[in-house]
Amino acid sequence: MDGVLVRGATAIPGAQSFIERLLKNDAKFAILTNNPMFTPRDLQHRLALVDLKVPHDRLFTSAMATAQFLNTQMPGGSAYVIGETGLTSALHDVGYLQTERDPDYVVLGETTNYSFERISKAVRLVAAGARFIATNPDPSGPSENGIEPACGAMAALIQKATGIAPYFVGKPNPLMMRSALRFLGAHSEETVMVGDRMDTDIVAGMESGLDTILVLTGVTTTDMITKFPYRPMKVVSSVADIEI
Repeated sequence: MDGVLVRGATAIPGAQSFIERLLKNDAKFAILTNNPMFTPRDLQHRLALVDLKVPHDRLFTSAMATAQFLNTQMPGGSAYVIGETGLTSALHDVGYLQTERDPDYVVLGETTNYSFERISKAVRLVAAGARFIATNPDPSGPSENGIEPACGAMAALIQKATGIAPYFVGKPNPLMMRSALRFLGAHSEETVMVGDRMDTDIVAGMESGLDTILVLTGVTTTDMITKFPYRPMKVVSSVADIEI
């Protein structure tokens, strides 16, 4: 989503017409985000504020992928959760009990208010044997006040304190791609991943057997592409240049 459809609080030129072409042609598509803080309806509203009109059922988050993963691993399990509504709602939807007492998992997501008390509780639970899951490996993210620590940085803190590494569900884990494919009811052979990052979007798509398109509206420039040992199938200036 970020760097592909929006840049900060601004829609990328041509993004809405691209979405409209997808809808007009009845193309299956999902807008992926590693940000687990918001529910699909929350994201739909946030996109609408920058004049991007997207059906809420076309939005897929790392929180949803995390909930799907846990439901396949231990249906009806329990978790101690650090995160916002997007994560707690996704876990609730798959029937997960959220508790501080002997949880099966500690699930770390994103929040604007990381609490030392809750992080300390997570450390103790992981050290006591709870399995450690994190929604996404992003170490930092932008905010109105500048860069802020994100899920990957807080996961590193817990790992350092316990000696136990988390399992990250979000991009670039191909699990995120496979979860999105199930969400779409599509196959990798007929799907393309569009992204702005070589180190998450393109590598995740490639390792999942998808064709890949890199857009230059985000963090990656043409000069940066050659530094990676893999290449996108196609490079375009923006989604406005993608034919449906």
